[in-house]
Amino acid sequence: MAHGQHTRTPRPTTLAPVPLTELASLADATLAASGGQAPDDLAVAGVELRAQDIRPGDLFAALPGARAHGASFIDQAVGNGAIAVLTDTAGAELIEQAGVQVPLLLHEAPRSVLGTVSARIFGNPSDQLTLIGITGTSGKTTTAYLVEGGLAAAGHKAGLIGTVETRIAGEPIASALTTPEAPQLQALLAVMIERGISHVVMEVSSHALALGRVDGCRFAVAGFTNLSQDHLDFHKDLDDYFGTKAQLFDGRSRPAPGSSVICVDDDWGSRMTERAAGEVTTVSADGQPANWVARAPEVTGVGVQSFVAETASGDQYPVTVLLPGRYNVANALLALALLDAAGVDAAAAARGLETVQVPGRMERVDRGQSFLAVVDYAHKPGAVEAVLATLRGQARGKIVLVLGAGGNRDTGKRGPMGAAAARGSDLLVVTDDNPRDEDPAAIRAEVLAGARQVPEEERALIAETGDRRAAIAEAVRWVHAHGVGDDVVVVAGKGHESGQEAKGVKQPFDDRVELAGAIDEILRATASEDVR
Repeated sequence: MAHGQHTRTPRPTTLAPVPLTELASLADATLAASGGQAPDDLAVAGVELRAQDIRPGDLFAALPGARAHGASFIDQAVGNGAIAVLTDTAGAELIEQAGVQVPLLLHEAPRSVLGTVSARIFGNPSDQLTLIGITGTSGKTTTAYLVEGGLAAAGHKAGLIGTVETRIAGEPIASALTTPEAPQLQALLAVMIERGISHVVMEVSSHALALGRVDGCRFAVAGFTNLSQDHLDFHKDLDDYFGTKAQLFDGRSRPAPGSSVICVDDDWGSRMTERAAGEVTTVSADGQPANWVARAPEVTGVGVQSFVAETASGDQYPVTVLLPGRYNVANALLALALLDAAGVDAAAAARGLETVQVPGRMERVDRGQSFLAVVDYAHKPGAVEAVLATLRGQARGKIVLVLGAGGNRDTGKRGPMGAAAARGSDLLVVTDDNPRDEDPAAIRAEVLAGARQVPEEERALIAETGDRRAAIAEAVRWVHAHGVGDDVVVVAGKGHESGQEAKGVKQPFDDRVELAGAIDEILRATASEDVR
């Protein structure tokens, strides 16, 4: 979902309201009467954290926040129909100062019980689903889509909750966070049940675990991809980051999953196997001893690779994925092992992985052209380097890269991104990403400066075209004119995003649509020349 855009979460329609007294008992909260109405007469139909999303009959979760206390929005919440409030003492004081009389559920750490309360209000949906959670630094999104593809191929009606989108029975619903807040998450799961979903795969971020967003969820299976430096603005160090991820597996602060599937290709994975409670299955695409291993990986086309997934008991499943890079062998192997742990037929699931495309992650744009065209989300120096190295290892021809950097974000990465781009491509077209409030030309200058620091004999041809649509068209025209076969055009940085933000205005812009249009244009021009 575009940054700042607001989407209202769907709600189930078949659930009975839950008595406030039951919620007070469940949350070990104090029930305070207010306004002359006995709280035991009340039952709530829903729960929301945001006052603007409250619907009639809801419980308003007024939590302390970094900038303001949720209780400061009590007038809006009650005006929208809130009939009770879950809050702390500070929130109760703000509500009293506002002169609003409303029943209160008082708890000194209301966030810590919000997941449990939300789950009960929406019928404890995860008890009725096979819920598969995936955490780790990289690969969560790709693995989740692969699991969804495997579920569908094996005949299961699947739901997906992730960074790029939430899908309910094939219907996309934009999501603002990798994992929604507890009220939205429990409502989504309940809606999925109403729509006949049996299995749900979900990305679980460290923020979601630390902030209790998945409290109230019972995971049938949990998966771990890997761990590397990230989110250290939120976690004090890597050990803290790891410890937060481990909450999904160790059963110390929340129910442990029925089983865990852990990639042991890095040391953090090995450590996670020691922390995980219950049944643990290990996977390795990198030659480590494991219950599932990847045998005979082979590049079978540009951006296509195959391998054999082999279990400790000797079962073998051929797997093909439309995703380049050794790390995607690990993602596919993890996905297949997760499906097997969830009781899904592995042979059928493996066949389902063959057609999975992950939005904005090495996503192919195929219009019948002779070269490979992909859109990728890479927007950090390491990610740009990895994408180009992966494609260089598989494509024998030229690599053309279209790249910019976002405004109002980490400025220190712009030069290193330019350098990585110039080292790994044959033509680099520097363009605008989301300039936001910055001068686009100044951002491009920083990327170009990094690119030009690479020695001339080691770097790509460099071009600058501020207009992103024109830059994409330029890249396509160049590879059409200068390509040698097995060439690649990569448009990087924005991935699945569907808008471009500048000066506070977001205009519709989708790299996949623009790349397809540029290819169509060159194919039309070529066809008309052939006719002449």
